[in-house]
Amino acid sequence: MLSNLRIFAVNPRKISSLHINNMYCSRITSSLKRIKTHVPLGRNYSSLPGLIGNDIKSLHSIISPPVAKIRNIGIMAHIDAGKTTTTERILYYSGYTRSLGDVDDGDTVTDFMAQERERGITIQSAAVTFDWKGYRVNLIDTPGHVDFTLEVERCLRVLDGAVAVFDASAGVEAQTLTVWRQADKHQIPRICFLNKMDKTGASFNYAVESIREKLKAKPLLLQVADLDDEFADLVLGEFSENFDLVPAEKLQTAIHRVTLARMAVPVLCGSALKNKGVQPLLDAVTMYLPSPEERNYEFLQWYKDDLCALAFKVLHDKQRGPLVFMRIYSGMIKPQSAIHNINGNCTERISRLLLPFADQHVEIPSLTAGNIALTVGLKHTATGDTIVSSKSSALAAARRAGREGEKKHEQNSEAERLLLAGVEIPEPVFFCTIEPPSVAKQPDLDHALKCLQREDPSLKVKLDPDSGQTVLCGMGELHIEIIHDRIKREYGLETYLGPLQVAYRETILNPVRATDTLDRTLGDKRHLVTVELEVKPMETSSVTPVIEYAESVSEDILKGSREAIENGIHSACLQGPLLGSPVQDVAITLHSLIIHPGTSSTMISACVSRCIQKALKKADNQVLEPLMNLEVTVTRDYLSPVLADLAQRRGNIQEIQTRQDNRVVIGFVPLAEIMGYSTVLRTLTSGSATFALELSNYQAMNPQDQSTLLSRRSGLT
Repeated sequence: MLSNLRIFAVNPRKISSLHINNMYCSRITSSLKRIKTHVPLGRNYSSLPGLIGNDIKSLHSIISPPVAKIRNIGIMAHIDAGKTTTTERILYYSGYTRSLGDVDDGDTVTDFMAQERERGITIQSAAVTFDWKGYRVNLIDTPGHVDFTLEVERCLRVLDGAVAVFDASAGVEAQTLTVWRQADKHQIPRICFLNKMDKTGASFNYAVESIREKLKAKPLLLQVADLDDEFADLVLGEFSENFDLVPAEKLQTAIHRVTLARMAVPVLCGSALKNKGVQPLLDAVTMYLPSPEERNYEFLQWYKDDLCALAFKVLHDKQRGPLVFMRIYSGMIKPQSAIHNINGNCTERISRLLLPFADQHVEIPSLTAGNIALTVGLKHTATGDTIVSSKSSALAAARRAGREGEKKHEQNSEAERLLLAGVEIPEPVFFCTIEPPSVAKQPDLDHALKCLQREDPSLKVKLDPDSGQTVLCGMGELHIEIIHDRIKREYGLETYLGPLQVAYRETILNPVRATDTLDRTLGDKRHLVTVELEVKPMETSSVTPVIEYAESVSEDILKGSREAIENGIHSACLQGPLLGSPVQDVAITLHSLIIHPGTSSTMISACVSRCIQKALKKADNQVLEPLMNLEVTVTRDYLSPVLADLAQRRGNIQEIQTRQDNRVVIGFVPLAEIMGYSTVLRTLTSGSATFALELSNYQAMNPQDQSTLLSRRSGLT
C-alpha cells in the first residue's frame, strides 16, 4: 500500500490525486496493523537492489562519486521516534547489511556502543556510507536525548540536508522543536518522514497539522505548484488542458527547488519497523535534498579549490588512536599528507583515510570535496577546528577574505573570517566529584578524562581548589552516568562518583563600589597597584561580565594592562560569595587604575580580582537556579497524580494539550527538583508516561528556597 507514495512523487498521472486524504491514510494505518514483519530468519537477499547472490556490496565501488551524486544527510528526531530503526532499514534495503538490526535486540549497526545497546538509545552520532541508485549517501544517525544535544549540533553543522522523523501518533514533540531550531540555524533543507503509521493512535492529519502549527513549516504532501513560480507557469501554460501530461521530471525538479529554498518540507509516511515506506524515503533523499555543490558556502571563494575542511567529531580508538571526522568543503585529502590546523596554529600529518561504516571502517586512497570521512594520525585536532593544506594557503585565503571584507566595509579580523563556524557548547548543569580507586591511578583517570573531553566538548573537567578533587561537569544525569560507565569499560578504571550537584549561578541585586591596593616587593622589585571599580546588576542576561572603562582611566595605562585587567575580572567572576558558583548578569566599570612602574601583569590581575571579590561580598547576593522546560505525555487516567507530583516539585504548569488519547503537560520545573524523576514517573503511571527535559534559563530563587539551600550547603540542616 505505502509503495504507492513513491508513485505520487514520480508519476504524472497521479498529480490530480496527490493530496493524501483521511480515507487513504486510514487505509494505510489499518493495513499496517495487519502486517507482520515478513523477513524470515533464512532471508533471501537476491532481490535486494545491487546485490549479486549473497555478497554484501563493496564500499570500494563508491569511493569517488561525482559531487552532484553525493548526499550528506542526518536523521534527526525526538527520542523514540524511530531514527535508528529507520537507519537500519535504509542500510538493509540499500544492500549494506544482511539482516535487519533491532533496537530492542541490541544488534543495530549505528548504535554500536555497549551503553547504547543496553539502553536502546542513541548516545553518539554514527556515520554510515552507502549508495542508492547511483547516489553516494553519507548518513548520520543523531541522538534524540536532550543530554546529547551537542552531538546533534555538531553533526548538523556539516550536513547538506536532513530527514526529520516523527512518531505519527505524537507529531511534533519537545526535542523535535530543539533539533528543528538547530537545523534552521544552519539553514538545512529537510524532508519529513511520519513513522510508526501502524501504531495505535497514529494520525497522518494530526502529525501534518502539528508540523504546520508547531514548527511553522509548510508541509508539502508531494503536491507543489503554488510554491514554485516556474512549475506554476508550466502547469497553467503548456499543460493547462491536461495536468496528467506534466512530465515527472518537471514535478521532481520543482519539489527539489522548493525544498532547497526551505519554502516547504516534503512529507512521506510509513513504518520503518514493518519495512514500509523506506524505499520512497530513500528516493526522496536523492531527488529532493541538495548535493554539496547546491549549498552556498561564502568562504569557498577564498580557497580557490585548495583544501578547506572542518573537523566535527573526535573518537578515540584503542588501536588507531584519535579518529577525526572531517567534512571537506573544497580541495582533496590524501593519506601521508600534511595539513594545517588554523585554530591550533599547528601542522599535522594524516596517516590514513577511512570511510565510516558505523564501527567498521574501510581504507580509501583519497577524499574529494563534498565528502565525509575519518582521518587517522591527527594528535592535536579537536572538534570545531578548521583544516587547510598549509599555513601559506591559510595566509593566501586570508588575503582574499581581507579584500572581500574591504569591499563590504567589514571589520572582522582575517583569522575570524577564515575559521569555519564551530559549534556553540552549552554550559553544564550538573557536576560531581570523581575519584580513582587509588592515588596511583590518578594519572590514568586524567588521561581518560582528557580523551573523553576531546571527544565530547560538552563535558567539562576542573580541579576543586579547596579540596584538590577532580570535578566532572555535564549536561544531565544520563550524560554523567554514561561518562562514568565509559571510563570503566573503555579505560578499565573503577572510579567513584560523589553526589550529583546542580550547577547554580550567582548575581547581585544592587550596585557597589570597592577599592583595593596590592603592594608587594619580590626580590628587588616593588609591585604596586591601586584599583577602584563598580559592580552593578544588568537587566539583560549575560554569562560573562560586561566590562566598561570610565573616561578617567587613561588610554596609555589601558594599552599595556587591558589583558591583565580582563583576566582578573573573569577570574573573580568564576566564584561567587554564596556558593562559589559562577557570577553572571553583572557589569563592571573600572573607575581608577594606578600602576607603579615595573609592576607585573600578574599582580595587576590579582589586585583587580581581589577588588571584585570585595565588591561582591558587599552587595546583596542572589542565587540563580537552572529552570527546565518539561513536557510530560501521560494518559488521562494518570494526569492527576502527575500534576500533584509536579506541584510538590515547584513546577509551573503552562498548558495541558490533548494529543489523541493522551494529555501533554507543558511547564517549567527547577532542575534541582527533577533529579531521579524518571523512576518516580514510572511508578506513578505504571510505566505508561514519557517525559522530555530541556534547559530553559536561569532564574532567581525565592528567599525561602535560597535560605534552605545555603543552610544545607553549610551543613546547618
